Amino acid sequence: MADIAVVTGASSGIGAASARRLAAEGFHVVAVARRTDRLNALVAEIGPAATAVECDVTSDESVARLATTVAGLDGTLTLLVNNAGGARGADQVADGSVDDWQWMYDVNVLGTLRVTKALLPALEASGRGTIVTIGSTASFVVYEGGGGYTAAKHAQTALVGTLRLELAGKPVRVIEIDPGMVKTDEFAVNRFGGDEDKAAAVYAGVKEPLVADDIADIVAFAATRPHHVNIDRLVVRPIAQAAQHKVHREKQG
Repeated sequence: MADIAVVTGASSGIGAASARRLAAEGFHVVAVARRTDRLNALVAEIGPAATAVECDVTSDESVARLATTVAGLDGTLTLLVNNAGGARGADQVADGSVDDWQWMYDVNVLGTLRVTKALLPALEASGRGTIVTIGSTASFVVYEGGGGYTAAKHAQTALVGTLRLELAGKPVRVIEIDPGMVKTDEFAVNRFGGDEDKAAAVYAGVKEPLVADDIADIVAFAATRPHHVNIDRLVVRPIAQAAQHKVHREKQG
């Protein structure tokens, strides 16, 4: 029986790249997201080593159905990649959109909580479970216009750290990967409500931002270490980004 890996937010970006990479590493990947058309295309690309499951991580009922589906597969769940998340807006605290902030908290924090709770019993029962959560450098650094996102990612990190303490002595590793500037097709575009010019400005002049495959490579590395090796927290940035506010940008034109 194959080891099963569940990857949330698998319809694009880091999630899709991680699904591809983990399948190549020998896992049967359960690709989880809301957009079934994208999931089905991904699973068709990967082949029989993948299963698509429509799931909204902001819904208790939807996550419960995910857990039931995973339990019915032929294999052992040993890996969960909590990747679903995102940012909305770049408003300052004084003008903060409560709706956007609430969405970011629900997806990044409560989504991680829902899926982790639902799948933790199976991960523990495997005797060699691993939980990888994709955070962000926003998990430990704040910046102007990022209050809602940084608050959500700080809370997600608090959840992960607490979980690691609570699982001490149990056969489940808890790993956090915090990427800096990653250029994907959708993250910045979604953040700015579809404004592609604003999204492009984030990466303007940055010669080589990280891409989704870079993070997928790290997910696979962390997940395939000997089980007694726990990478508590790994921070990864492109070489052009020395810190949240320190980014080398080459002159344009």
